[in-house]
Amino acid sequence: MTILPFAPRLLLSVPAILVFLVLNAGCSAIPETQAAAPEAKGDYLARAEVQAFIDEMVGKHAFDRGELERLLADAKPQQRVLDLMTRPAEAKPWHQYRPIFLTQRRINEGARFWEEHQTELLRAQETFGVDAEVVVAIIGVETFYGRNQGGFPVLDSLVTLGFDYPPRAAFFRSELGQFLLLTREEGFDPREVKGSYAGAMGRGQFISSSYRNYAVDFDGDGRRDLRNSWPDAIGSVANYLRQHGWAQLAPVVTPARAGGDGHKALLGRGYKPELGYDELTAAGIVPNVPVDRNGRYSLIELETESGPAQWLGHGNFYVITRYNRSPLYAMAVHQLSQEIRRARDVALARPN
Repeated sequence: MTILPFAPRLLLSVPAILVFLVLNAGCSAIPETQAAAPEAKGDYLARAEVQAFIDEMVGKHAFDRGELERLLADAKPQQRVLDLMTRPAEAKPWHQYRPIFLTQRRINEGARFWEEHQTELLRAQETFGVDAEVVVAIIGVETFYGRNQGGFPVLDSLVTLGFDYPPRAAFFRSELGQFLLLTREEGFDPREVKGSYAGAMGRGQFISSSYRNYAVDFDGDGRRDLRNSWPDAIGSVANYLRQHGWAQLAPVVTPARAGGDGHKALLGRGYKPELGYDELTAAGIVPNVPVDRNGRYSLIELETESGPAQWLGHGNFYVITRYNRSPLYAMAVHQLSQEIRRARDVALARPN
């Protein structure tokens, strides 16, 4: 087994830069505004900003100018990508979001996936210290266990977003550069790679910068192939979580209850565990089971059918939000992982 070392940087997978999932694309970008979609103009080689990008890639990374010009000349503007990027965010309450991912089929498929890939999952758990059920749940939420990796040409998407989407042009232009470096390093044809409309790739949906920084060659074939290699995909998701601070066998959330509205002032402060026990209890938050009174927590509140529900978030909840910033996503991954674990335990307990 060969794990290629890549120094972690403050670069996030596509799930981490987005607020909500587009349900048929694993992970996608949804903007914060409802502005009209920009126009996909194309004619890239004739534009000064594209030539400046080529100059940078040639000067900094020794790309061949002629090859880059031919590649970008082949890139096709994708109006559909821009339309998807600018559609309104649909913030579902938890009681509507949860049933999308906590389905019996997704749970059963997760237990089956675990059985089929138990060797790689156990090795990843032992190597990276990340609980296997969490890796399974993330892959289940992102691509339904590899079934839906996205059908957009990544080159076209990133060129369109990098040069025809002003709100995030700098970010996506950087990702285009990362994509070109990635395809050169891994020997992929940049014209053939497909993914989400925001440029996420593979069974765990990594954007190019995260692919370069966190993907591992877990099958030892000299390539990090998150699109076709299950060992690489499993190992890379585990490595991503490990690099962001996952603690094996540690809690993710603790159910709590609020007495009144005093806790409202603590909401909106992010999911890094920075609130002390005394601060939480002074605001009326009481955990349903005992927790470390010297610990640090975040406060999570999600809307159920019977009203707001609260949890204390531990460090592992924060780690999941590094994969996707949405607390809905993080809670769905956590609860799905627990259901998959229970389904697997039941299956293993059955007599042969």
